[in-house]
Amino acid sequence: MKIVIIRHGDPDYSIDSLTEKGWKEAEYLSERIAKLDVRDFYVSSLGRAKDTASLTLKKMNRTAIECEWLREFAPRINRPDRENCPVCWDWLPQDWTQDERFYRYDEWYEPPIMAEAGVREEYEWVTGSLDELLARYGYVRDGHLYRVEQGNNDTIVFFCHFGAGCVLISHLIGVSPMVLWHGLCAAPTSVATLVTEERRKGIASFRMSAYGDISHLYVKNEPPAFSARFCECWENEDERHD
Repeated sequence: MKIVIIRHGDPDYSIDSLTEKGWKEAEYLSERIAKLDVRDFYVSSLGRAKDTASLTLKKMNRTAIECEWLREFAPRINRPDRENCPVCWDWLPQDWTQDERFYRYDEWYEPPIMAEAGVREEYEWVTGSLDELLARYGYVRDGHLYRVEQGNNDTIVFFCHFGAGCVLISHLIGVSPMVLWHGLCAAPTSVATLVTEERRKGIASFRMSAYGDISHLYVKNEPPAFSARFCECWENEDERHD
């Protein structure tokens, strides 16, 4: 089976919707996704994700199932340089890289800052909900792999967020989400694709065939929004620093 994870369009966080550019990006995205044979759509409960999905769903005359666990992954933490940070996944590199546990799939949530905020519990709720969903499609979690009870070539699409998308991917391929949160860039409306591989009958793993794909913007000569990353050089005053 194939899982497509889409980040929402360029956000206007003040109204939990999209900017004018974000709506344009969502339209270009819809032209791309409408060409796919999609079995089911799932969407975050937040407005910016639902608005992004709305253009695709309207074009295909489809509906999406709203899932609270697809909302942005946002336990609040006291970051080393900032108290009450609204998300747990945006740290200064010089801080989080000092603790080797953050690089490990089964230890990244152990540092006190994460433990005090209940980050592990939140992560297990999200990934447990994902596994419950996949089991309904015939793929049952078994350790780090999936037991195939009913193999298929279905495609399901998630409209969600950068932080949440990295959580899903980290679980599917067995990587610490801290590495993904700080090492990957997903521009608004970018697409990630993961596909099962069943090299031996009844045993499946997921492999990511694409990440941060914004080809639907390139073909329209639409530049990606910069909200996915920070300044390339400190001297670039017109780029986001923090």
